[in-house]
Amino acid sequence: MQAHHNALSDNLLNNYITNKFIRAFLLAFVGSLLLWASAKITVPFYPVPATMQTFAIFAIGLAYSPRLALATLALYLAQGAIGLPVFAGAPEKGIGLAYMMGPTGGYLIGFVLAVLFLSIMVQKFAIDKSFVKIIATLLGASFFIYVPGLLYLAQFIGVDKAIEFGLLPFIYSDMAKICLAAAMMLSIRKWC
Repeated sequence: MQAHHNALSDNLLNNYITNKFIRAFLLAFVGSLLLWASAKITVPFYPVPATMQTFAIFAIGLAYSPRLALATLALYLAQGAIGLPVFAGAPEKGIGLAYMMGPTGGYLIGFVLAVLFLSIMVQKFAIDKSFVKIIATLLGASFFIYVPGLLYLAQFIGVDKAIEFGLLPFIYSDMAKICLAAAMMLSIRKWC
């Protein structure tokens, strides 16, 4: 076990931007834009279409340090809280705090927990160098997304319907995103 393993983000833009604060803000902003775009990308999948948002969460958690990952999610959530249509289904399904407090609000909490979990696992255990470790850790991150998401959703529609509509339709697409994120991370790590 390593005491500290550098995140990919620790070396990004170092040759171009020497100020750490500006570099961190820029990376957080780019990460928030990635989350925004990924919420709007719908991929046809069985049994329901899926967005690429969990893939973006996985990528940020695997690539960013814990502090930068949290800053990125804080910026993304702040953008949503002030009414920017950054979330999946926004603005059609609402915007701002009303959206965040709606049925899918628990998944937003899960996103924060998942990126923190992933970034800590990379930093403490260097899991980003093994396909099996990345897959196992991404499954754990999915747990951190789905537990608060389903618990909160169940308050609106009940436990059975929360599982039926908030988990089961997304299992296959999340498995594909987990494999894609793991393969991407291993490819990037070969070069960095």
